[in-house]
Amino acid sequence: MTPTPYPLRLKPLFRDYLWGGRNLETKLGKKLPADGVWAESWEIIDHPEHQSLIANGELAGKTLREVTRDAPGWLLGENCTSPALPLLLKYLDCQRVLSVQVHPEDAYAQTMSSPDLGKTEAWYIVAAEPDAVLYAGLKGGVTQAALGEAMQSGDVEACLHPIYPIAGDCVFIPAGTVHALGAGLLVAEIQQASNTTFRLFDWNRVDANGQPRALHQRQSLEVIDFTGGPRELQVPQATEQAGRERLVSCEKFVLDRLGDVPRCQLGGDGRFHLLTAPAGGITLFAPGDEPVELSVGDSVMLPAAMGEVAIEFSAAAVLLDMYLP
Repeated sequence: MTPTPYPLRLKPLFRDYLWGGRNLETKLGKKLPADGVWAESWEIIDHPEHQSLIANGELAGKTLREVTRDAPGWLLGENCTSPALPLLLKYLDCQRVLSVQVHPEDAYAQTMSSPDLGKTEAWYIVAAEPDAVLYAGLKGGVTQAALGEAMQSGDVEACLHPIYPIAGDCVFIPAGTVHALGAGLLVAEIQQASNTTFRLFDWNRVDANGQPRALHQRQSLEVIDFTGGPRELQVPQATEQAGRERLVSCEKFVLDRLGDVPRCQLGGDGRFHLLTAPAGGITLFAPGDEPVELSVGDSVMLPAAMGEVAIEFSAAAVLLDMYLP
């Protein structure tokens, strides 16, 4: 029996990496385990390695994969040709600069020993410390040969395009773009549901035994788009709906920012929507359901079968809306 559509709350999956801290807890209200260095909160995910668990309503206790298996059109919509949720939503707390990375596009990722989706992504800056930097793309004129030499000499930073973002900025990272997030950034990331990353440089760091982390330099050079050039901050585009700005529109996803209005409408278009509140509070009024409160850092998924939802914003609240084009 197909359930009545309602906003799905998912249990976050926390990832323990040395570059993390406690900002997921102190700034986003996540209830982190006491032990560990928590760098990522995977908010909404359906991937062979990780799957979100529904936390509310009649589907509580089921994974998104189970619901997709039982009611794919209900959850994902008729316009979604993927057998699983093709997008992933996460938050990242960057207390140290991350390794310099690149992600493959779909065709390359499908040839790997464990086939995966490619990884096109976008970063929304939730908070940034003064002088925090990120790297998005190569500087103009950097060739494959020049980057290869820099990888061997340990001087990759000289090839990277730096950006000094502030809260509310957005950066689009298509597959094939060399990138790294710097220390002092709290970021919401929307991406293809892929867990494939190639590290090409790790800032010459070594572990307690004097050993560097494994790199994937050959694969990196194979998938980098050397024609892409440096990336710049996205320029928000106005839409026909008051309070809605388009931050990214690409073949893999659309990312919109909603706010600066007391209320608006969302959904009812036959698409699933991934929603998160980098700045709360927000109230969703779904047809036939109790109001859903979103505090800062909260996320929900609206099934494709959901009717139009009314949204009320408190002062300075921001809602990110992610869906398929």
